[in-house]
Amino acid sequence: MTAAVQDYAIVGDGRSAALISRSGSLDWLCWPQFDSPSLFAALLDSAEGGRFSIAPTAPFRAQRSYAPDTNVLHTTFHAAGGELRLTDFMPVRTLEDSRRGLSPEHELQRVVRCERGEVELEIVFDPRPDYARRRVKLRALGKLGLRAELSSGLLALMTDAPLSPSGRAKVKLRGGQALHFSLSLSAQGPAVLRPAGPHCDVALDETLRLWREWAARTRYEGPSREMVVRSALLLKLLQYAPSGAIVAAPTTSLPERPGGALNWDYRFCWLRDAALTARALYGLGHHAEAEAFMSWLLNATTLSRPRLHVLYDLYGRQPGPEQELAHLQGHGGARPVRVGNAARGQVQLDTYGEVVAAAAYLVESGGEIDRPTAGMLVGFGREVARDWMEPDEGIWEIRGPGRDFTHSRVLCWSALARLCELHQRGLLHAPVDEFSAVRDRIRQEIETLGFSEQLRTYTRTLAGGDVDASLLLLPWYGYCRADAPRMRSTWRRIRERLEVRPGLFRRYSGKPTKGEGAFGICSFWAAEYLAVGGGSLAEAQQQFEALLACANDVGLYAEEIDPETLEARGNFPQAYTHVGLINAALSLQERAERGRDAARATAEEARS
Repeated sequence: MTAAVQDYAIVGDGRSAALISRSGSLDWLCWPQFDSPSLFAALLDSAEGGRFSIAPTAPFRAQRSYAPDTNVLHTTFHAAGGELRLTDFMPVRTLEDSRRGLSPEHELQRVVRCERGEVELEIVFDPRPDYARRRVKLRALGKLGLRAELSSGLLALMTDAPLSPSGRAKVKLRGGQALHFSLSLSAQGPAVLRPAGPHCDVALDETLRLWREWAARTRYEGPSREMVVRSALLLKLLQYAPSGAIVAAPTTSLPERPGGALNWDYRFCWLRDAALTARALYGLGHHAEAEAFMSWLLNATTLSRPRLHVLYDLYGRQPGPEQELAHLQGHGGARPVRVGNAARGQVQLDTYGEVVAAAAYLVESGGEIDRPTAGMLVGFGREVARDWMEPDEGIWEIRGPGRDFTHSRVLCWSALARLCELHQRGLLHAPVDEFSAVRDRIRQEIETLGFSEQLRTYTRTLAGGDVDASLLLLPWYGYCRADAPRMRSTWRRIRERLEVRPGLFRRYSGKPTKGEGAFGICSFWAAEYLAVGGGSLAEAQQQFEALLACANDVGLYAEEIDPETLEARGNFPQAYTHVGLINAALSLQERAERGRDAARATAEEARS
């Protein structure tokens, strides 16, 4: 039986990622990169997908955690006869290590150690490449482990465990004894495959050191630093190192509705995340990662200029078409299983505002816009000035006819407003008279048709009657103040219609959301709205803390949260949700600092 979504944790190396269940089963791994076909896919079909499992044969209780400030996972199995500790990680190597070219290009290591007593464990190594459409024949080479030839390269499992040619074994470990597993894929050339034991120990020490050095550079001293650092570590893990792209999630087809059909492939990069992601990385002081992301973003948008696509692959290209894998049963029976994403063919006008806002964060953080980039941004402004009245599929990628979404209009306004600001600062040359005139026309339409006088709220669509959680971003994009009367009344309406449990919000109201959980990113938007002036600091902190309690046991979030059980739904872990956590925390920190500065100024004035 496949584990529940929240029972997984992730390890990775900035090129690919593996999901490992609480019971020690590696149920998802795509090699050589995030969007490659899977090698293990029990996550999507427990019977046929393939797994790499290490666990006690007798009943056990499991506890797990990440080594502090790292992406190294520890799982402790408490069994009747003793205690085992399983350590999972992907070695993280420096650029110098990579240039030597002696190590496998891709490696995952597992170490299981008996901490006390005696425990029998079972090992199941059952790779099934290409989304389980292929079976492999394992070759047993004695102390050289198991090998298999794949179309993507040589798969090797080096281990000191006595595995049979079938990849299975039962082994008893006594206190102090350990088994080591080094799984690797060599795709581009020969590699030196070292004995698993000493090699694993050295790689673990180096990986722990590198992760901790990176985490220590996180510039944040506000509330719940540990959770903020965990979210930063996840973004770093999901950033494809060769290009700087950040995947929305490392999984596909984890259902938004249990047993339902809302199952999408998220192993791509969405422009709708651009400004929020740039702010999160720059705000935490991770400028190298922010600049790598911006480099990917500007390169990807150059390739498709003057039009922007909704999503791109790891190298900034259009992904292939959406396909269904009928042979997989789906997570918990939720079908279809999809690879590729049909949103590639949609229109989302909000993406222009996101890209321009991300470029503005680049400038505000000390970066520069060169002449070709400036010209490209102005070109995007011309697209907005021409097409802003067109219907689109919106931020939530609603399939079917396009609509006039208020959020999309606001992002069109934002694109032109920021371009005018960059022009005034001498950073680019834009047709400012044209852009400012269209910007004002967009605002007039939003204030006339995008706000319901009867309901006293901004609405999801122009002249509509529903609300949308994305409206909480209006102050974030500078469209209005958080404490403006229209925004305050919109907040009240959103709470009334979309809050399904204290602190948890749906995306929007209406029939299409039936059965959906609360959206993590929307709930963090509520905390940030309060933090930037829509409520008191105490209210913002209360909202933020309520959401922190919804993470799984190792601090990870999926796309959605079940409002009844708090179980995770949708693809996991979700970068967008963790970006929301980081930005809400940064706004809380800034609000608290402003309060302290005001208190000091008042005290100094009183003394004088």
